[in-house]
Amino acid sequence: MRADLETRSIGVRVVCDGISLRGKTSLRTESQNIVKTKSGPISIFLFCVYYQNRQMQIRLLIIFLSLQMVLPSCRKNDSASSTIQGDDCNTVTGLNHGNIIPDQFIVAYRENQSGSLTLARSQGDAMQILKKYRLTETSLVQFISGRNPGMVVKANSEQLQLLRADPTIESVESDRIVSLSTCFTIVSPRLITWNIQRVGYGDGRGKTAWIIDSGVDLDHPDLNVDLARSRSFLSGQSSPEDMNGHGTHVAGIIAAKNNNIGILGIASEANIIALKVLDNDGEGTLSAIQAALGYIEQNAVPGDVVNISLGLEGISDFLDQRVIRMANRGILFSIAAGNESKSAINYSPARANGPNIFTVSAVDSLNRFASFSNFGNDVIDYAAPGVRILSSFTDGRYAIMSGTSMAAPHVAGLLLLNGNKLNSAQTAKNDPDGVADPI
Repeated sequence: MRADLETRSIGVRVVCDGISLRGKTSLRTESQNIVKTKSGPISIFLFCVYYQNRQMQIRLLIIFLSLQMVLPSCRKNDSASSTIQGDDCNTVTGLNHGNIIPDQFIVAYRENQSGSLTLARSQGDAMQILKKYRLTETSLVQFISGRNPGMVVKANSEQLQLLRADPTIESVESDRIVSLSTCFTIVSPRLITWNIQRVGYGDGRGKTAWIIDSGVDLDHPDLNVDLARSRSFLSGQSSPEDMNGHGTHVAGIIAAKNNNIGILGIASEANIIALKVLDNDGEGTLSAIQAALGYIEQNAVPGDVVNISLGLEGISDFLDQRVIRMANRGILFSIAAGNESKSAINYSPARANGPNIFTVSAVDSLNRFASFSNFGNDVIDYAAPGVRILSSFTDGRYAIMSGTSMAAPHVAGLLLLNGNKLNSAQTAKNDPDGVADPI
Protein backbone atom coordinates (compact mmCIF):
# COMPACT_ATOMS: atom_id res chain seq x y z
CA MET A 1 0.00 0.00 0.00
CA ARG A 2 1.30 3.45 -0.85
CA ALA A 3 0.14 6.91 0.14
CA ASP A 4 -1.36 9.19 -2.50
CA LEU A 5 -2.45 12.74 -2.00
CA GLU A 6 -5.92 14.11 -2.52
CA THR A 7 -7.26 17.61 -2.19
CA ARG A 8 -10.77 18.89 -1.96
CA SER A 9 -9.84 22.62 -2.04
CA ILE A 10 -11.62 24.99 -4.40
CA GLY A 11 -9.12 27.36 -5.99
CA VAL A 12 -9.46 30.52 -8.10
CA ARG A 13 -9.04 31.04 -11.83
CA VAL A 14 -6.84 34.08 -12.48
CA VAL A 15 -6.67 35.91 -15.81
CA CYS A 16 -4.03 38.37 -16.83
CA ASP A 17 -5.33 40.59 -19.62
CA GLY A 18 -3.38 41.42 -22.75
CA ILE A 19 -1.26 44.58 -22.48
CA SER A 20 0.54 46.82 -24.92
CA LEU A 21 4.29 46.44 -24.92
CA ARG A 22 6.41 48.47 -27.44
CA GLY A 23 3.51 48.72 -29.79
CA LYS A 24 2.71 44.99 -29.65
CA THR A 25 -0.06 43.29 -27.71
CA SER A 26 0.90 40.38 -25.50
CA LEU A 27 -1.20 37.20 -25.42
CA ARG A 28 -4.01 36.83 -22.94
CA THR A 29 -2.91 34.32 -20.32
CA GLU A 30 -5.41 32.10 -18.58
CA SER A 31 -4.79 29.03 -16.44
CA GLN A 32 -6.85 26.53 -14.52
CA ASN A 33 -5.84 26.22 -10.90
CA ILE A 34 -5.87 22.41 -10.65
CA VAL A 35 -3.28 20.16 -12.26
CA LYS A 36 -3.42 16.41 -11.59
CA THR A 37 -0.29 14.35 -11.23
CA LYS A 38 0.25 10.69 -10.36
CA SER A 39 0.76 11.60 -6.73
CA GLY A 40 -2.16 13.98 -6.53
CA PRO A 41 -3.54 17.30 -7.69
CA ILE A 42 -1.40 20.44 -7.51
CA SER A 43 -3.07 23.80 -7.02
CA ILE A 44 -1.56 26.57 -9.13
CA PHE A 45 -2.24 30.13 -8.12
CA LEU A 46 -1.48 32.96 -10.50
CA PHE A 47 -0.78 36.44 -9.34
CA CYS A 48 -0.19 39.53 -11.44
CA VAL A 49 2.52 41.92 -10.28
CA TYR A 50 2.87 45.31 -11.84
CA TYR A 51 6.11 47.13 -12.38
CA GLN A 52 6.10 50.62 -13.83
CA ASN A 53 8.79 53.05 -14.95
CA ARG A 54 8.81 56.06 -17.20
CA GLN A 55 9.19 54.19 -20.54
CA MET A 56 6.86 51.27 -20.24
CA GLN A 57 4.59 49.22 -18.03
CA ILE A 58 5.57 45.60 -17.54
CA ARG A 59 3.14 43.08 -16.21
CA LEU A 60 4.94 40.14 -14.69
CA LEU A 61 3.31 36.80 -14.07
CA ILE A 62 4.61 34.90 -11.10
CA ILE A 63 3.44 31.34 -10.62
CA PHE A 64 3.35 29.86 -7.19
CA LEU A 65 2.96 26.12 -6.96
CA SER A 66 1.22 25.03 -3.80
CA LEU A 67 0.84 21.36 -3.08
CA GLN A 68 -2.01 21.06 -0.60
CA MET A 69 -1.96 17.89 1.44
CA VAL A 70 -5.41 17.50 2.93
CA LEU A 71 -5.47 13.77 3.61
CA PRO A 72 -3.35 10.79 2.54
CA SER A 73 -5.52 8.12 0.99
CA CYS A 74 -4.41 4.56 0.39
CA ARG A 75 -4.59 2.47 -2.74
CA LYS A 76 -3.31 -1.04 -3.18
CA ASN A 77 -2.23 -0.05 -6.67
CA ASP A 78 -3.31 2.26 -9.46
CA SER A 79 -5.13 -0.46 -11.35
CA ALA A 80 -7.42 -1.13 -8.41
CA SER A 81 -8.83 2.38 -8.56
CA SER A 82 -12.11 3.07 -10.33
CA THR A 83 -11.58 4.64 -13.71
CA ILE A 84 -14.96 6.33 -13.54
CA GLN A 85 -13.41 9.29 -11.76
CA GLY A 86 -9.68 9.77 -11.83
CA ASP A 87 -9.12 10.80 -8.23
CA ASP A 88 -11.24 8.00 -6.77
CA CYS A 89 -10.01 4.95 -5.01
CA ASN A 90 -12.17 2.05 -3.95
CA THR A 91 -12.14 -0.57 -1.25
CA VAL A 92 -10.07 -3.45 -2.60
CA THR A 93 -8.81 -6.72 -1.21
CA GLY A 94 -5.72 -6.65 0.99
CA LEU A 95 -2.40 -8.30 0.25
CA ASN A 96 -3.11 -11.40 2.35
CA HIS A 97 -6.66 -11.89 1.09
CA GLY A 98 -7.46 -15.52 0.37
CA ASN A 99 -4.29 -16.94 1.93
CA ILE A 100 -4.83 -20.34 3.60
CA ILE A 101 -4.00 -20.45 7.30
CA PRO A 102 -1.65 -23.46 7.65
CA ASP A 103 -3.09 -26.47 9.52
CA GLN A 104 -6.22 -24.58 10.62
CA PHE A 105 -9.62 -25.98 9.61
CA ILE A 106 -13.31 -25.17 9.94
CA VAL A 107 -15.26 -28.27 11.00
CA ALA A 108 -19.04 -28.25 10.44
CA TYR A 109 -21.29 -30.81 12.11
CA ARG A 110 -24.32 -32.16 10.33
CA GLU A 111 -27.42 -30.01 10.76
CA ASN A 112 -29.06 -30.28 14.15
CA GLN A 113 -32.45 -31.83 13.43
CA SER A 114 -33.76 -30.94 16.87
CA GLY A 115 -33.53 -27.24 16.04
CA SER A 116 -31.43 -26.50 19.12
CA LEU A 117 -29.20 -23.49 18.57
CA THR A 118 -27.32 -23.52 21.86
CA LEU A 119 -23.62 -22.85 22.09
CA ALA A 120 -23.46 -25.56 24.76
CA ARG A 121 -24.25 -28.20 22.15
CA SER A 122 -21.50 -26.89 19.91
CA GLN A 123 -19.02 -26.99 22.77
CA GLY A 124 -20.10 -30.45 23.89
CA ASP A 125 -19.80 -31.89 20.39
CA ALA A 126 -16.43 -30.24 19.94
CA MET A 127 -15.02 -31.72 23.13
CA GLN A 128 -16.21 -35.22 22.11
CA ILE A 129 -14.55 -34.91 18.72
CA LEU A 130 -11.33 -33.60 20.22
CA LYS A 131 -11.20 -36.55 22.58
CA LYS A 132 -12.13 -39.07 19.86
CA TYR A 133 -9.26 -38.05 17.60
CA ARG A 134 -6.76 -37.27 20.34
CA LEU A 135 -6.72 -33.57 19.65
CA THR A 136 -5.64 -31.52 22.65
CA GLU A 137 -7.71 -28.62 23.95
CA THR A 138 -5.01 -26.29 22.68
CA SER A 139 -5.95 -27.47 19.19
CA LEU A 140 -9.34 -25.80 19.58
CA VAL A 141 -9.34 -22.26 18.15
CA GLN A 142 -13.03 -21.30 18.25
CA PHE A 143 -16.58 -22.64 18.64
CA ILE A 144 -19.22 -21.99 15.98
CA SER A 145 -22.88 -22.06 17.02
CA GLY A 146 -26.12 -22.25 15.03
CA ARG A 147 -28.15 -25.04 13.41
CA ASN A 148 -24.93 -26.13 11.72
CA PRO A 149 -22.59 -25.75 14.67
CA GLY A 150 -18.92 -26.50 14.40
CA MET A 151 -15.48 -25.51 15.50
CA VAL A 152 -12.14 -24.24 14.26
CA VAL A 153 -9.22 -26.56 15.03
CA LYS A 154 -5.53 -27.00 14.43
CA ALA A 155 -4.89 -30.47 12.96
CA ASN A 156 -2.19 -32.41 11.14
CA SER A 157 -2.77 -34.35 7.92
CA GLU A 158 -3.61 -37.63 9.69
CA GLN A 159 -6.14 -35.98 12.00
CA LEU A 160 -7.60 -34.13 9.02
CA GLN A 161 -8.35 -37.38 7.21
CA LEU A 162 -10.06 -38.81 10.30
CA LEU A 163 -12.23 -35.70 10.68
CA ARG A 164 -13.31 -35.84 7.04
CA ALA A 165 -14.29 -39.50 7.41
CA ASP A 166 -16.43 -38.92 10.51
CA PRO A 167 -20.16 -39.47 9.66
CA THR A 168 -21.25 -36.81 12.16
CA ILE A 169 -19.24 -34.14 10.34
CA GLU A 170 -20.69 -32.49 7.26
CA SER A 171 -17.59 -30.72 5.97
CA VAL A 172 -14.03 -29.74 6.77
CA GLU A 173 -12.36 -26.88 4.92
CA SER A 174 -9.23 -24.79 5.35
CA ASP A 175 -9.55 -21.51 7.20
CA ARG A 176 -8.52 -18.50 5.15
CA ILE A 177 -7.62 -14.85 5.52
CA VAL A 178 -10.23 -12.25 4.58
CA SER A 179 -8.71 -8.82 4.07
CA LEU A 180 -9.81 -5.38 2.86
CA SER A 181 -7.62 -2.42 1.96
CA THR A 182 -9.79 0.60 2.77
CA CYS A 183 -9.47 3.93 0.98
CA PHE A 184 -11.29 6.99 2.26
CA THR A 185 -11.41 10.78 2.22
CA ILE A 186 -12.58 12.66 5.33
CA VAL A 187 -15.18 15.31 4.41
CA SER A 188 -17.88 17.50 5.89
CA PRO A 189 -21.31 15.84 6.01
CA ARG A 190 -24.39 16.69 3.92
CA LEU A 191 -27.78 15.66 5.22
CA ILE A 192 -29.31 14.10 2.10
CA THR A 193 -26.73 12.86 -0.39
CA TRP A 194 -27.23 12.04 -4.09
CA ASN A 195 -27.24 8.30 -3.49
CA ILE A 196 -29.94 8.48 -0.81
CA GLN A 197 -32.11 10.64 -3.06
CA ARG A 198 -31.60 8.15 -5.88
CA VAL A 199 -32.51 5.04 -3.86
CA GLY A 200 -35.08 6.49 -1.46
CA TYR A 201 -35.35 6.47 2.32
CA GLY A 202 -37.78 5.97 5.18
CA ASP A 203 -38.24 5.38 8.90
CA GLY A 204 -36.30 2.32 10.03
CA ARG A 205 -37.17 2.49 13.73
CA GLY A 206 -37.91 -0.93 15.18
CA LYS A 207 -36.00 -2.73 12.40
CA THR A 208 -32.66 -4.52 12.88
CA ALA A 209 -29.58 -4.74 10.67
CA TRP A 210 -26.73 -7.14 11.49
CA ILE A 211 -23.47 -5.85 10.01
CA ILE A 212 -20.63 -8.37 9.56
CA ASP A 213 -17.63 -6.11 9.10
CA SER A 214 -14.90 -4.24 11.00
CA GLY A 215 -17.27 -3.27 13.81
CA VAL A 216 -19.04 0.07 14.21
CA ASP A 217 -18.20 3.34 15.96
CA LEU A 218 -20.27 2.51 19.04
CA ASP A 219 -20.91 6.09 20.16
CA HIS A 220 -21.21 7.79 16.76
CA PRO A 221 -23.88 10.50 17.23
CA ASP A 222 -25.56 9.61 13.92
CA LEU A 223 -25.98 5.86 14.60
CA ASN A 224 -28.28 3.81 16.81
CA VAL A 225 -26.01 0.91 17.86
CA ASP A 226 -27.36 -2.01 19.88
CA LEU A 227 -24.52 -2.34 22.37
CA ALA A 228 -26.03 -5.29 24.20
CA ARG A 229 -26.11 -7.57 21.15
CA SER A 230 -23.02 -6.35 19.30
CA ARG A 231 -20.04 -8.74 19.42
CA SER A 232 -16.43 -9.17 18.35
CA PHE A 233 -15.35 -12.49 16.85
CA LEU A 234 -11.67 -11.59 16.73
CA SER A 235 -9.24 -13.34 19.03
CA GLY A 236 -7.95 -10.91 21.65
CA GLN A 237 -10.44 -8.16 20.77
CA SER A 238 -13.54 -8.26 22.93
CA SER A 239 -14.99 -4.92 21.83
CA PRO A 240 -16.91 -4.47 18.53
CA GLU A 241 -15.59 -0.90 18.34
CA ASP A 242 -14.56 -0.06 14.76
CA MET A 243 -10.91 0.93 14.44
CA ASN A 244 -10.87 0.67 10.65
CA GLY A 245 -13.88 2.70 9.45
CA HIS A 246 -15.31 0.33 6.86
CA GLY A 247 -18.09 -1.05 9.06
CA THR A 248 -19.10 2.38 10.35
CA HIS A 249 -19.38 3.65 6.78
CA VAL A 250 -21.65 0.71 5.89
CA ALA A 251 -23.79 1.35 8.99
CA GLY A 252 -24.39 5.00 8.09
CA ILE A 253 -25.63 4.16 4.61
CA ILE A 254 -28.12 1.72 6.10
CA ALA A 255 -29.42 3.63 9.09
CA ALA A 256 -27.94 7.07 9.84
CA LYS A 257 -30.40 9.02 12.00
CA ASN A 258 -32.97 11.52 10.74
CA ASN A 259 -31.68 14.49 12.72
CA ASN A 260 -30.04 17.83 12.07
CA ILE A 261 -26.47 16.53 11.87
CA GLY A 262 -24.46 14.29 9.56
CA ILE A 263 -26.26 12.35 6.86
CA LEU A 264 -29.53 10.50 6.38
CA GLY A 265 -29.56 6.71 6.03
CA ILE A 266 -31.87 4.61 3.86
CA ALA A 267 -33.72 3.16 6.89
CA SER A 268 -33.02 5.96 9.34
CA GLU A 269 -32.62 5.07 13.01
CA ALA A 270 -32.82 1.31 12.50
CA ASN A 271 -31.02 -0.74 15.15
CA ILE A 272 -27.45 -1.57 14.17
CA ILE A 273 -25.81 -4.72 15.55
CA ALA A 274 -22.07 -4.64 14.99
CA LEU A 275 -20.40 -8.02 14.43
CA LYS A 276 -16.66 -7.45 14.24
CA VAL A 277 -14.73 -9.91 12.07
CA LEU A 278 -12.05 -7.56 10.64
CA ASP A 279 -9.28 -5.93 12.65
CA ASN A 280 -7.77 -2.43 12.50
CA ASP A 281 -6.07 -3.28 9.21
CA GLY A 282 -9.22 -4.77 7.69
CA GLU A 283 -8.01 -8.35 8.13
CA GLY A 284 -9.94 -11.31 9.53
CA THR A 285 -10.67 -14.97 8.87
CA LEU A 286 -13.32 -17.09 7.20
CA SER A 287 -13.92 -18.81 10.54
CA ALA A 288 -14.75 -15.46 12.20
CA ILE A 289 -17.39 -14.83 9.52
CA GLN A 290 -18.81 -18.31 10.15
CA ALA A 291 -18.93 -17.63 13.90
CA ALA A 292 -20.74 -14.33 13.30
CA LEU A 293 -23.32 -16.06 11.10
CA GLY A 294 -23.85 -18.70 13.79
CA TYR A 295 -24.48 -15.95 16.33
CA ILE A 296 -27.02 -14.32 14.01
CA GLU A 297 -28.75 -17.64 13.50
CA GLN A 298 -29.17 -17.96 17.25
CA ASN A 299 -30.50 -14.45 17.79
CA ALA A 300 -32.09 -13.00 14.64
CA VAL A 301 -35.76 -13.19 13.70
CA PRO A 302 -37.37 -13.38 10.25
CA GLY A 303 -37.32 -9.97 8.61
CA ASP A 304 -33.97 -8.99 10.10
CA VAL A 305 -31.35 -7.96 7.54
CA VAL A 306 -27.71 -9.10 7.37
CA ASN A 307 -25.22 -6.95 5.43
CA ILE A 308 -22.00 -8.64 4.25
CA SER A 309 -19.74 -6.12 2.54
CA LEU A 310 -16.81 -8.51 2.32
CA GLY A 311 -16.03 -11.89 0.79
CA LEU A 312 -13.49 -14.55 -0.01
CA GLU A 313 -10.90 -14.97 -2.68
CA GLY A 314 -12.57 -18.07 -4.08
CA ILE A 315 -15.36 -20.37 -2.95
CA SER A 316 -16.50 -21.76 0.41
CA ASP A 317 -19.40 -24.17 0.07
CA PHE A 318 -19.89 -24.19 3.85
CA LEU A 319 -20.25 -20.40 3.90
CA ASP A 320 -22.61 -20.34 0.91
CA GLN A 321 -24.80 -23.11 2.30
CA ARG A 322 -25.06 -21.45 5.72
CA VAL A 323 -26.23 -18.20 4.10
CA ILE A 324 -28.77 -20.10 1.99
CA ARG A 325 -30.15 -22.04 4.96
CA MET A 326 -30.51 -18.89 7.06
CA ALA A 327 -32.19 -17.05 4.19
CA ASN A 328 -34.65 -19.91 3.81
CA ARG A 329 -35.74 -19.21 7.39
CA GLY A 330 -36.64 -15.60 6.59
CA ILE A 331 -33.36 -13.76 7.30
CA LEU A 332 -32.67 -11.26 4.50
CA PHE A 333 -29.14 -10.88 3.10
CA SER A 334 -27.51 -8.05 1.16
CA ILE A 335 -24.06 -9.09 -0.11
CA ALA A 336 -21.42 -7.08 -1.97
CA ALA A 337 -20.56 -8.50 -5.40
CA GLY A 338 -16.84 -7.78 -4.96
CA ASN A 339 -14.36 -5.34 -6.46
CA GLU A 340 -12.20 -7.49 -8.74
CA SER A 341 -13.87 -6.58 -12.08
CA LYS A 342 -14.57 -10.30 -12.54
CA SER A 343 -17.49 -12.70 -12.54
CA ALA A 344 -19.09 -12.81 -9.08
CA ILE A 345 -19.89 -16.51 -9.49
CA ASN A 346 -16.31 -17.27 -8.40
CA TYR A 347 -16.56 -15.53 -5.01
CA SER A 348 -18.27 -16.52 -1.76
CA PRO A 349 -20.69 -15.52 -0.38
CA ALA A 350 -21.58 -13.27 -3.35
CA ARG A 351 -22.25 -16.41 -5.41
CA ALA A 352 -24.93 -17.68 -2.98
CA ASN A 353 -28.32 -17.86 -4.65
CA GLY A 354 -31.78 -18.28 -3.21
CA PRO A 355 -34.85 -16.53 -1.83
CA ASN A 356 -34.04 -13.55 0.41
CA ILE A 357 -30.42 -13.30 -0.86
CA PHE A 358 -29.49 -10.17 -2.83
CA THR A 359 -26.02 -9.76 -4.38
CA VAL A 360 -25.27 -6.16 -5.33
CA SER A 361 -23.02 -4.58 -7.98
CA ALA A 362 -22.07 -0.87 -8.05
CA VAL A 363 -22.89 2.13 -10.24
CA ASP A 364 -21.93 5.81 -10.11
CA SER A 365 -24.15 8.90 -9.98
CA LEU A 366 -24.78 8.67 -13.76
CA ASN A 367 -25.83 5.01 -13.49
CA ARG A 368 -22.61 3.86 -15.15
CA PHE A 369 -21.42 0.42 -14.08
CA ALA A 370 -18.41 0.87 -11.79
CA SER A 371 -15.21 -0.33 -13.42
CA PHE A 372 -14.13 -2.14 -10.25
CA SER A 373 -17.42 -4.01 -9.68
CA ASN A 374 -17.81 -7.74 -10.17
CA PHE A 375 -20.59 -8.71 -12.55
CA GLY A 376 -22.78 -11.59 -13.71
CA ASN A 377 -26.53 -11.99 -13.92
CA ASP A 378 -26.26 -15.58 -12.72
CA VAL A 379 -25.78 -14.27 -9.17
CA ILE A 380 -26.16 -10.47 -9.14
CA ASP A 381 -29.67 -9.23 -8.39
CA TYR A 382 -29.37 -5.44 -8.28
CA ALA A 383 -26.97 -2.57 -8.78
CA ALA A 384 -26.81 0.34 -6.31
CA PRO A 385 -24.71 3.48 -5.81
CA GLY A 386 -21.13 2.57 -4.93
CA VAL A 387 -18.89 5.38 -6.24
CA ARG A 388 -17.90 8.31 -4.00
CA ILE A 389 -20.43 7.56 -1.28
CA LEU A 390 -20.52 9.84 1.75
CA SER A 391 -21.30 8.19 5.08
CA SER A 392 -20.35 7.98 8.74
CA PHE A 393 -16.81 7.13 9.83
CA THR A 394 -14.78 6.51 12.98
CA ASP A 395 -14.50 9.07 15.82
CA GLY A 396 -17.83 10.66 14.89
CA ARG A 397 -16.55 11.74 11.49
CA TYR A 398 -17.78 11.34 7.90
CA ALA A 399 -15.91 10.08 4.85
CA ILE A 400 -16.23 9.29 1.15
CA MET A 401 -15.57 5.71 0.06
CA SER A 402 -16.16 3.63 -3.07
CA GLY A 403 -16.81 -0.05 -3.68
CA THR A 404 -19.53 -2.67 -3.86
CA SER A 405 -19.12 -2.58 -0.06
CA MET A 406 -20.98 0.73 -0.27
CA ALA A 407 -23.56 -0.54 -2.77
CA ALA A 408 -24.75 -3.49 -0.66
CA PRO A 409 -25.92 -1.40 2.34
CA HIS A 410 -28.24 0.60 0.08
CA VAL A 411 -30.10 -2.63 -0.65
CA ALA A 412 -29.89 -3.63 3.02
CA GLY A 413 -31.68 -0.41 3.96
CA LEU A 414 -34.40 -1.03 1.40
CA LEU A 415 -34.84 -4.59 2.67
CA LEU A 416 -35.44 -3.17 6.15
CA LEU A 417 -38.12 -0.85 4.80
CA ASN A 418 -39.82 -3.11 2.25
CA GLY A 419 -38.88 -6.69 3.03
CA ASN A 420 -37.88 -8.73 -0.01
CA LYS A 421 -40.25 -6.81 -2.30
CA LEU A 422 -37.80 -4.53 -4.08
CA ASN A 423 -38.57 -2.34 -7.09
CA SER A 424 -36.39 -0.95 -9.85
CA ALA A 425 -36.96 1.85 -12.35
CA GLN A 426 -33.53 2.11 -14.01
CA THR A 427 -30.68 -0.12 -15.19
CA ALA A 428 -26.90 0.07 -15.08
CA LYS A 429 -25.16 1.44 -18.15
CA ASN A 430 -22.27 -0.47 -19.74
CA ASP A 431 -22.75 -3.61 -17.66
CA PRO A 432 -19.83 -5.83 -18.84
CA ASP A 433 -21.89 -9.03 -18.89
CA GLY A 434 -24.17 -7.53 -21.54
CA VAL A 435 -27.37 -7.69 -19.48
CA ALA A 436 -27.92 -4.51 -17.46
CA ASP A 437 -28.42 -4.95 -13.71
CA PRO A 438 -31.58 -3.28 -12.40
CA ILE A 439 -30.87 -0.34 -10.10
